Amino acid sequence: MKVCTYKRNSFLGIQKRLGLFYDEKTIIDVNLLWQSEYKRKNFYSPQKRADLFAPSSLSQFLKVHQDQSITLLQETLELYKKSLRLGDTDCAFHIHDVKDFEFDVPLDEIAMYRDFYAHEKHVKKGFEKRKEEVPSAWYEIPAYYKGGNTGFIGNNEIIPWPHYSEQLDYELELGVVIGRDGKNVKAREIKNHIFGFTILNDVSARDIQRKEMSIRLGPAKGKDWCSVMGPVIVTFDEFNYEEPNLLMTAAINGSEWSRGYSGDAHYSWGEMIEHLSMEEWIRATDFIGSGTVGTGCGLELDKWIKSGDLIELEIEKIGKLRNILGTPNTKP
Repeated sequence: MKVCTYKRNSFLGIQKRLGLFYDEKTIIDVNLLWQSEYKRKNFYSPQKRADLFAPSSLSQFLKVHQDQSITLLQETLELYKKSLRLGDTDCAFHIHDVKDFEFDVPLDEIAMYRDFYAHEKHVKKGFEKRKEEVPSAWYEIPAYYKGGNTGFIGNNEIIPWPHYSEQLDYELELGVVIGRDGKNVKAREIKNHIFGFTILNDVSARDIQRKEMSIRLGPAKGKDWCSVMGPVIVTFDEFNYEEPNLLMTAAINGSEWSRGYSGDAHYSWGEMIEHLSMEEWIRATDFIGSGTVGTGCGLELDKWIKSGDLIELEIEKIGKLRNILGTPNTKP
């Protein structure tokens, strides 16, 4: 299943809603569908009941239905088929029939963002540029950093260029959304905790990142002003609850720069989640990045994105994430 958060204009302003794809072009409004079902069943307040059971926020949906979120979305698809037979189509729309439709960040609230460093090809290239060997510790533990969780933007949004940086970079990554809380999770248990996969662009201010990392801390301002996620989340059941090996590409202004596979990572998602959850909670709505796939950034290629560039990151079975790089902000 493909899940999204979409936004549309209404008399109340821009509304952001949880959507579930019925096919590649039809999106079901999950909350409205359940409102309609409760109305058919003659409940006193179908809207309030639907708001509790099927909130129009993916983060709230995951928090409420941690153990059953995928099952309930499957049930929602079946309910929509029933609604079609009854002639009730008001809870869904065709994306090409709606002029004001846009994708928003699919996960509307992130409890914590962690980004790993799992692809050896990318890691080796980075250390090679610094004329250093990959530390032996990298092969012993799956390292990650904790990033900001409030600067995420979605598909077709302008990537802001912070005033303090002169060199920005994209990073092509596979992202995981956590759907169930856990602590000391074992690798074999990840099917109980992964909700789904999406595309991540872990945008970097390389000049600032270099300074921060030279102090042996960070990254911080080199990363935290903006990351990009979307346009959809594909639920784990679509991959039979097995870690996928997906083709990943990046194109700048229509020209391919990056190509790799998610399965090339030195560490599995099971190993990464087991490591980060040691004596620490992971929570529904946590977001995790795999780290940059080999060739997946300008730093590796000695090619740099510039203001106005169209950046398109694509991962098979998920889709394409498009953004334009903005102009440098003026210092406040």
